[in-house]
Amino acid sequence: MKFSVLTVFPQMIQEALKWGVIGKAQEKGFFSLETLNPRDYTTDVHKTVDDRPFGGGDGMVMLYEPLAKAMAASPQLKDSRKIYLSPAGKKLDEALVCELGKEKHLTLLCGRYGGVDQRFLNQYQFENISVGDYVVSGGELPALTLIDAVVRKIPGVLGNENSASADSFAQNPFFEAPLFTRPSENTAGTVPAILLSGDHKKIEEFRTYVGQALTLQLREEVRSLIDLDRLKKYLKQFSVDELVTMGLNVSFLQRELGDSFAKN
Repeated sequence: MKFSVLTVFPQMIQEALKWGVIGKAQEKGFFSLETLNPRDYTTDVHKTVDDRPFGGGDGMVMLYEPLAKAMAASPQLKDSRKIYLSPAGKKLDEALVCELGKEKHLTLLCGRYGGVDQRFLNQYQFENISVGDYVVSGGELPALTLIDAVVRKIPGVLGNENSASADSFAQNPFFEAPLFTRPSENTAGTVPAILLSGDHKKIEEFRTYVGQALTLQLREEVRSLIDLDRLKKYLKQFSVDELVTMGLNVSFLQRELGDSFAKN
């Protein structure tokens, strides 16, 4: 898989992708990266890539010409799937990440300043994708988020082939249940006994129901997807202290499930 990134800060992209799992994936050839800096395709001494927008308004706008010349310098870009990282775009989610993971070549445009000349986006048929309903200083961080999420889906990138499929949202809309490691007991609490039992069926049940409870207290929209009676029945086996250790909000659960929990 190949990523081509149009950015005025190519080192920001290059350096960030050298680390961790993604860095190792790049070293092993699971994906390749090229960066194209619009400043390299300017003709003035100041290497200008932005100008004031017609009609006035705050901020500057990235110029058409340097971006168009960058596209022309790399002919293979025309056959890639072209994405402009924009808060006005379709929101990036697990389904879209999986869809993008099937592409052979993605071209990502990182906007800066107030935005990009719309004629460039129109001519090269860029689609808008957003990583969330907020604004950051440029498209580099959203582009890195997208690349990281997509690369993780490439077979062989993760050491455990089941890791990506077990991530939150991979198979369902629920978060993963909380995770614990050694020691089993410390001053911050005790690991739920079920996780120490070795009973894989009970452990899977724990992860399912506690994941649902955690998601319910953070995402109201999943309420209709949960059997609340079954969830309540399952959680009743735990004390308040155990629920707190799991990262659950006991007061919220009491309100939502219409029941109380043992105090110890």
